[in-house]
Amino acid sequence: MSKGSPGPTPGFLVWRLANKWRVAVDRAVAPLGLTHAQYSLVASLYGMQRTGERPSQRRLADHTGLEALYVSKLARALESSGLIERTRDPRDPRAVQLALTEQGRTVTRQAIEVVHELLQQLLEPLGGLDAERTRAFTDELTTLLDAPLEPSLPHHESTQGRTP
Repeated sequence: MSKGSPGPTPGFLVWRLANKWRVAVDRAVAPLGLTHAQYSLVASLYGMQRTGERPSQRRLADHTGLEALYVSKLARALESSGLIERTRDPRDPRAVQLALTEQGRTVTRQAIEVVHELLQQLLEPLGGLDAERTRAFTDELTTLLDAPLEPSLPHHESTQGRTP
């Protein structure tokens, strides 16, 4: 929290809400053998496959906002669990394509149902999933996510005029 503000800052609240959501999803999908991060990966993959896409790890990383190296690690663990297949892209031998296995689709559908119920609980104070306040909240979150966010470099005398 900031010294100048009477209450929590928006950044603090975003952090708290993100942690609350992550913990709740972790607990909800644990009985299915998933973590929140794994859920994010398989649910995104499920949606992409439904539109006919067989994304690369890089494409899935871009879609989820996760680091490519982390997606690779998650994908290997999910492959070991029999939930996804990793294959070389025939057009680019450096790229790895991902697809859900039949077991992966089954587990993912179950996880999506569980998380959907959790999402309804989270949004109930705004009037529920289909409420106008929820749509406005979603629009505001989208605006914030679309805004570039780059940390500024400190401006010290010792670094002025030099290229890092």
